[in-house]
Amino acid sequence: MRAAKIDVTQRAIVDALRKAGATVQHLHTVGDGCPDLAVGFRGVNYMIEVKPNVGSPSRRNLRPNQQEWHDGWKGQSAVASTPEAALIIIGHTIIPSRGVIS
Repeated sequence: MRAAKIDVTQRAIVDALRKAGATVQHLHTVGDGCPDLAVGFRGVNYMIEVKPNVGSPSRRNLRPNQQEWHDGWKGQSAVASTPEAALIIIGHTIIPSRGVIS
């Protein structure tokens, strides 16, 4: 079994989600392919697996147990590699021209 850890990508994503007003529960220690984060935003829950956007393809892709979890989950689930991707997943509007997240 792999040791669960939080990497720089996950910290940045969690920070962005919380700044946007979302609540975030870390799930990375659950195992069995469960996503890294449960996110609540505007009355909706989101299950988000965090993957780095750099490094080897094996680090950027879902592991077999993660893919199985996502395939079998009957609710929403997604994969985010950047804070911007996570904000898009939860339906948060980003206004790049002013550098403001609303």
